[in-house]
Amino acid sequence: MPTPDKTSREAIVAAGRELVERDGIAGLTMAAVAQRVGVQPPSLYKRVRDREELLSLVVAASIDDLTERLAAQRQLDPRARLIALAGVIRAYAHERPVGFALVFGAHGAPSPESEAVRRSVAPLLDAVAELTGSEHALDGARMLTAWATGYLTLERTDRLRLGGDIDAAWTWGLNRIVAALEA
Repeated sequence: MPTPDKTSREAIVAAGRELVERDGIAGLTMAAVAQRVGVQPPSLYKRVRDREELLSLVVAASIDDLTERLAAQRQLDPRARLIALAGVIRAYAHERPVGFALVFGAHGAPSPESEAVRRSVAPLLDAVAELTGSEHALDGARMLTAWATGYLTLERTDRLRLGGDIDAAWTWGLNRIVAALEA
């Protein structure tokens, strides 16, 4: 009779996500994950091929987490929805800064699968399309995403130290972009 499993793939990925948030990508080791889930490192290989696959699974779980948060925004007004979606991305960047970096292209992170990216961007594309029409929806979504991720990267790394209110600057910039999409 086989011995019962002491961990699951889901627990391994959850442990990996917590480790990268605490220790960065370099802290994601099979030994650290094994210790966190309470098994010996060789036991992980029953569920995960290697560290590279584990990192890919962490990226996928991070993008799925963000996608769920984005999909929960259901404001009818597309302008309000865009502002709320940007707020979700900002909250995610503060809550899970390494996960944010993994989702948006941290150096050394594997690219998420294209279907996951499509799912994650769908709420933003839908809201932008209501303002710009379908012809420029992707352009508008890219513009908003590039601005938000750039701003958040600078904010997270404390590069916006020139004074003033960072939150007010975020709101001002976001409102300008949304107004430009409406024009």
